[in-house]
Amino acid sequence: MSTPKDTTVQAAGCVLWRRSPADDEPELCLVHRPKYDDWSWPKGKLKRGEEALAGALREVAEETGCRAVPGPELSTQRYLANGRPKKVRYWAAEAVSCAFSPTDEVDRVLWLTPTAARDHLTQSHDRPLVDELLAVLHLPRTAG
Repeated sequence: MSTPKDTTVQAAGCVLWRRSPADDEPELCLVHRPKYDDWSWPKGKLKRGEEALAGALREVAEETGCRAVPGPELSTQRYLANGRPKKVRYWAAEAVSCAFSPTDEVDRVLWLTPTAARDHLTQSHDRPLVDELLAVLHLPRTAG
């Protein structure tokens, strides 16, 4: 079943974070999608009738193997993907347990400091979410 080109693709994801086991500082999770050879936040299209937050947590689990506790909603991103408008709602989410297994969709995950995560993200529109996450966690913003 195809969707008209002018229909906005509805998606959701999380800026997934955890406390570093080494120094208790926040680490952010990025996923690598081999199909696009990019680094991004865990996210994906919503299933028919699926609530956005439920879809975001489902995508986190599928792409990272992490169970996450959702926090505040962050900015919604709107952009063109493959010539179609796309709307992605994001939440801050803390990883509470993780068991990553590579798949065809996501072959690698990285846990990075906020500064390194911002630098590693492929799409510039993903970068402001780093500072948004730090703001909702009441942590100092990083340079850049």
